[in-house]
Amino acid sequence: MKIGQIVKDRYEILEILGEGGMAFVYKARDTQLERFVAIKTLKPNYVNQETFVERFKREAKTAANLNHPNMFKFLTGESKMSPIL
Repeated sequence: MKIGQIVKDRYEILEILGEGGMAFVYKARDTQLERFVAIKTLKPNYVNQETFVERFKREAKTAANLNHPNMFKFLTGESKMSPIL
């Protein structure tokens, strides 16, 4: 993803927040709800490796099932390039 890119016709990528072993985390702006969000994407070299994609999806499912007033809500989906969390 690139700074300024619009993802899923909704999220404007503003900056990179962090990088781990298999993913990047970006700060983005939800242009429909006018709020800031974080978007996590697999690194390009893992997008076509089923083991990493499945691990990423498991992480998303686990995170989506967490519910606490001090936690943010997880939304998941896929862009044309990569699963997103």
